[in-house]
Amino acid sequence: MSRIGQKILEIPKGVKVVFESGRCIVEAAKNKLELNIPQGINLEITADSLTVKRANDSKALKSLHGTIRMLINNMIEGVTKGYRRELDIIGVGYKAQMKEKNLLLNVGYSHPVEMEVPEGLKVTCSGNNMIIVEGIDKQKVGEFTANVRRVFPPEPYKGKGIRYRGEEVRKKLGKALAKQ
Repeated sequence: MSRIGQKILEIPKGVKVVFESGRCIVEAAKNKLELNIPQGINLEITADSLTVKRANDSKALKSLHGTIRMLINNMIEGVTKGYRRELDIIGVGYKAQMKEKNLLLNVGYSHPVEMEVPEGLKVTCSGNNMIIVEGIDKQKVGEFTANVRRVFPPEPYKGKGIRYRGEEVRKKLGKALAKQ
């Protein structure tokens, strides 16, 4: 059984963590993230560390204990370093470009796909075939990149589509090659 919830979180210099009325607020420089903490979970904050405690050993609180600790850890890492995901667009004539606050994708459909970039994220297109998503909220960065990938996921025969940087796509043999 995992004991992640019991590990102590180190708070780096320049990061301020506040727990008040069921909300955890993490601030550093100009970055600020908030998280609602469920009842029964308490935070013990010292000068340079944070510990997540639960009121009792109920099944619901045990399941939330490690999750809350990791969410706070992701918030601390987000306000200090930030998160970055890269997507590659593979296919002849496929491209992406920014149009004001929208991401415009031309990926083989009869129409371009326009996606609104959520607040708090910075999206850039490097060349025509690479999308870089940056932000301080790990969940927002991951969700937006997953939504972009969902527009045209890599197909298994030619490998065309939108994929994460470094993602391996297993290719299938075509019908003609499979018969031989």
